[in-house]
Formats: sequence, structure tokens, C-alpha cells
Amino acid sequence: MNVRTAFTPWRSLAPAIAAMAAVVLASNVLVQFPINDWLTWGAFTYPAAFLVSEVVNRLHGPTLARRVAWVGFAVAVAMSALLAPPRIAAASGLAFIASQLLDIGVFHRLRRGRWWRAPLAATLLAAVLDTAIFWGVAFAGTSDPWLSWAVGDLAVKLAVGAGMLLPFRLLIARQLAGGLRASA
Repeated sequence: MNVRTAFTPWRSLAPAIAAMAAVVLASNVLVQFPINDWLTWGAFTYPAAFLVSEVVNRLHGPTLARRVAWVGFAVAVAMSALLAPPRIAAASGLAFIASQLLDIGVFHRLRRGRWWRAPLAATLLAAVLDTAIFWGVAFAGTSDPWLSWAVGDLAVKLAVGAGMLLPFRLLIARQLAGGLRASA
């Protein structure tokens, strides 16, 4: 662990933790509202969780990105337990932490390549894992059209994840420019 990681104050991570918890909570509520037999509203909000972890990972490294994921996980699961059915809260928690840890690991391994490679590969792989775990646990055995929802959900996650490349690039550029001005 480097000195910067060891002394990063929790208050500097608070916006990322709050964003992570808000994304997961919103997604857990919105997944209960189908748009059609292929999609629920939760598919549109969840990919922002990958954006949050990848921005933290790029700016602060994988150790702090994992801290944000674990704290965001705890807050989101606790809140989801109050606002979503238990099966959805449990499925979300399992899928979230597994996919976030995969996202963080893949991103870290690819971070030295082209700027877009790490967030794109990490998001794509994590979205597939998240989809498989969440839909399999939350809806398997129900009469809901969960297999088609899973396919639609994954398609939207992949599209939105690719669309998050521009916000990722802009957020990173802004943070790095701000950091350079602050240190000058």
C-alpha cells in the first residue's frame, strides 16, 4: 500500500461511496418495473456502478476502489433490504460485489494500455458476471420472463457501459487537471 492510499481521508471517498450506494439502490428498485418482456428500468442505471469504481480505480488505485465497492455494497444492501424484496436484495449483493471485484481487477491489469481499453474490458466482463448472478438468483424458478429480461439487461448494460467511456474520459481529465493545478 502506498502512502497516498494509506492516508486518503474517508471524506474524499464519500462522494464515490454515496454514488455507488445510490446506483445500486436505484437499480434494485427499478429492476422490479419491467418495460417489456426484454427489459426492466434497472438496466439503465446499474452500469453507472462500473463508472464509479473505474474512476476511483484510475485516480486512487485498486485498494481504494475495493474499499468504495465494499462500503457501497454494505450501504446498498442494507437499504435494499428495506426497499426491495429479500431475494432481489440478496441477488443484488452477490452480483454487485462479485462483478465489482472483477471490474476492479481487470481494470487494474489493463490500466497502462490505451485509455479506453481498461474501462471497456472491465465493464464488459463485469456486466456479464453481474447479469448471470443477479438474474439467476433473483428470478430463477419464478414465472417472470427472467431469461429474456437477463438478455435485454445485458444488452443495455453493454451499450450503456460503452457509452460511459466518454464520461469516464471527461471525469478523469477533469480530476487530473484539477490535481495538477492544485499541486502547481
